[in-house]
Amino acid sequence: MSDQQLTHFNAQGQAHMVDVGAKQPTQRRAIAEGSIEMQANTLEKILEGNNKKGDVLGIARIAGIMAAKKTADLIPLCHPLALTKVEVELTTHIETASVHCRVSVETYGQTGVEMEALTAVQITLLTIYDMCKAIDKAMIMGNIRLLQKSGGKSGYWENPQAKQV
Repeated sequence: MSDQQLTHFNAQGQAHMVDVGAKQPTQRRAIAEGSIEMQANTLEKILEGNNKKGDVLGIARIAGIMAAKKTADLIPLCHPLALTKVEVELTTHIETASVHCRVSVETYGQTGVEMEALTAVQITLLTIYDMCKAIDKAMIMGNIRLLQKSGGKSGYWENPQAKQV
């Protein structure tokens, strides 16, 4: 069991936004990933680019970038951050009829960007689902996780259970 405390609760047990004012700004980076599985013909349609709603992967990539920038509007206790970089990589896998999403987010600031990276992955995958649900309602999103983070007092961390892509 860890002796670390949950930081979003004050001494009285009430939720609060963590005070990061005294923290030293550092270069912060987080990488997260996830995937969406689908029917083979759904992936074929994505790759052919003939989805009625448009370029599925291109729109999903933009949605992920927008989500990273809006994380503080979605997650109540997240700080609004000036992001310096958001990169959304989408890789299609014909053999498993899936799309893998990997997001890297960076900033120079007083708090990390893990939530921004994870939010971007989720919204990217949800956008793929939204654009393809007319032909495949059974798509499965999963394996969403933080791969690594760097910066701040705790420094570099890498997920020991995550296979690096």
